[in-house]
Amino acid sequence: MDGILSNPTEWKRPDEIIRLQRLKQKQKALQARMQKPSGETRRTRSSTSADSELDPFSANQKRKNPFSRNEDNIYKKQKQTNPEPTNEDSVFELLSKSTSKEVPVLEAPPAKPVVQRFFINPQQQLVDSTTTLDAEQQQVIPSKNLPIHWSINSRLRIVCKSQIPGNNLRTNQEASGLTSFVRCIGVKDSSPSLDISAGARFYQSTLYWQHPHLPWLTLFPRNAKSNNGMVLGEPERAALAKEWEISFRNLFQLVRARQCPYFYVCANSFTVLFRAAGIGGRVETHALLTPTSRGMRAALKQEKIEFVMPLKKPSDNKQELNRSSELSPMKIHNGSFSNSSEDQQTLTQHDDDDNGEDSDDMEEEKWLASLGVEAEEIKKINYNQIQKQQNRECDDDYSDQSTVLIEGIECQAFFNFLLNAKSTTTRVGRLAGVPPTLLAPVSFVGASLRSLTTRSSKIRQMGEDYHSTELQGVILPHVLPYLCDLLTESKDKFSATLVSVPNTKAFCKVSQKMIDDADKENAATASGDQVLWKENLSDSGLSDHILEAMCRTTKDSVSDMERFIYSKDDGGYTWS
Repeated sequence: MDGILSNPTEWKRPDEIIRLQRLKQKQKALQARMQKPSGETRRTRSSTSADSELDPFSANQKRKNPFSRNEDNIYKKQKQTNPEPTNEDSVFELLSKSTSKEVPVLEAPPAKPVVQRFFINPQQQLVDSTTTLDAEQQQVIPSKNLPIHWSINSRLRIVCKSQIPGNNLRTNQEASGLTSFVRCIGVKDSSPSLDISAGARFYQSTLYWQHPHLPWLTLFPRNAKSNNGMVLGEPERAALAKEWEISFRNLFQLVRARQCPYFYVCANSFTVLFRAAGIGGRVETHALLTPTSRGMRAALKQEKIEFVMPLKKPSDNKQELNRSSELSPMKIHNGSFSNSSEDQQTLTQHDDDDNGEDSDDMEEEKWLASLGVEAEEIKKINYNQIQKQQNRECDDDYSDQSTVLIEGIECQAFFNFLLNAKSTTTRVGRLAGVPPTLLAPVSFVGASLRSLTTRSSKIRQMGEDYHSTELQGVILPHVLPYLCDLLTESKDKFSATLVSVPNTKAFCKVSQKMIDDADKENAATASGDQVLWKENLSDSGLSDHILEAMCRTTKDSVSDMERFIYSKDDGGYTWS
């Protein structure tokens, strides 16, 4: 290294280095050309020339002609378009020439029937969906009557191609609709001074009665998050309880007199549906309570209130359906029905019907003692058996299967039970001290007139425009048939979607189960009884068509539907 630096004559300039590199490149290219055979194809020569053109250090570097044809690509295309025949191709050619027989034509199996329905998508829009049914499945036959939906709905959306009445109501329409609702005046009984247009009748369907009504609280549903933490004092709670007792008593009397078809009692932990005689095919006044717990059922049994559980499984309802008490009911203090763990573990006295079982238990204890089992072990065994039994009894708590049916004279006892029970009104939470909410289609003492929130809009789906009207609030069972009767007078086709309150869905299931369990003899005379029940409820304030639908006992009279469509051309309603 020191010799090179010391001798400047041996230094090389950059241009000399570049010249030497080019010379080496030429030598390598010449050696490669000499080593290749003389019979090289045109394709190889073209690739060599291309390599030389791409070499930046080549001596004879020329600019590439952009308009020249690439012989290499032409050769590849010709090879792909004209492939050489292979043995497989020749074999297939021979087979095709040798086959002289005609191939039999096989007929395709018949196509499955296709049924077109209109449904509403999760965005509440009208969608035309096509579903293929099996050959054995029968086509859905439209029904002329819309089933009753006994659950309370919180939202209803109606979609139609034409405009739906109820938008931009005039003053006389609102006044006439309000007067017709308060006075229970139908279209046939209306006076010439009342407006019976579609807008007035639509506004009439959006009204209902409620007690109590506190503007700063949302009393239905009871678990609304909008309720603030305002604490009521003892004077306010006593005043609310007194007014509620008067309203509840008056409303129950209206149901017993068949001047109110039904009403709801909505508490924090349960909901009660009272229905008059004749509704749902029942010959007496009855009540549906859902959901229930073991503590609540024990409280009813301690008050000697008989009930049945229609939705309970047959294999597990031996004691419940016999209207008997549970083996170890809990103590109920001061008319309350709590279901705490301490109450569940408390052992109480047995009924008179269980004396035989008590003697059997005593014999089992004596038998275990004769075998030398200690008394503490016997107590543990008995305690474990009681715990297992209580767990079986609590399996259906707070579910649809825990729904209770109370009928006849027991309904009066159940009314007194709710009126006097302290646990009916909660003492903790956002609604502490506020009594349960009463909802009814007719007026009663202390009731406040409330209306649904209506919102109309336009939607576009599948290139077509639709009108949509949405109702929000407390949508009682009579609202839907009333609106459908109104729309069928002027609309050939419309659809609707329902959103039910989860705590009230069991009412539809129980109503349908009671109709299915009716005797065949009663079903034979159902048509005559239906007319009688409707006439007895003629003073209830609802139209004859709605009362007829509520008293109907056919299989399609009650349904827990989520959406339905009406088509005049198809002949009625279809739902799912």
